[in-house]
Amino acid sequence: MKICFYPQGWYARLRQNVGAYRPWLLDQGSLTRRIMARCPAFGVRGVRVAMGWAAVEGVARHPQRALLREVFLHCGDTPVVYAHSVLPLASLHGRWGQLRNLGGRPLGDVLFRDPQVERAPLQFKKLRARHWLYRRACRHLDNPPATLWARRSTFVLRHRAIQVTEVFLPAIRELSR
Repeated sequence: MKICFYPQGWYARLRQNVGAYRPWLLDQGSLTRRIMARCPAFGVRGVRVAMGWAAVEGVARHPQRALLREVFLHCGDTPVVYAHSVLPLASLHGRWGQLRNLGGRPLGDVLFRDPQVERAPLQFKKLRARHWLYRRACRHLDNPPATLWARRSTFVLRHRAIQVTEVFLPAIRELSR
């Protein structure tokens, strides 16, 4: 599998100093597992699932009907990551049919358990206040920073793709210590 399409300012490499965000952004494993290892009070909250139109960029040229899922990963009462997933309906068959009804389960819990799931290279972006992902991620922050770092990747199982974007909130840096 080769997916190398980086539109709208997404980059294949981190081009700036990202400080304490670096190990989180570059980690190739399950973000859920990594947070759980550092936070015994891990939780998925603010689950919002809606039908919409979206494209898995780099895979689909045109928007298609998709399940759009957004959640906040929490350490205790503190949100540390905002995650937005594009799950095209055409991809939600077979083993991925279970993704329709995750509820409060982390998506990464399903993706990283299946050895046949392939992950495309990570893409990175520095988000500013005008970006819709920034605005969604900052909904519950009292003092939003000027910028946030995000990464996204495409997961493929038997030619069916989904895209997951993770926006790292300032509190994630506390879990690095």
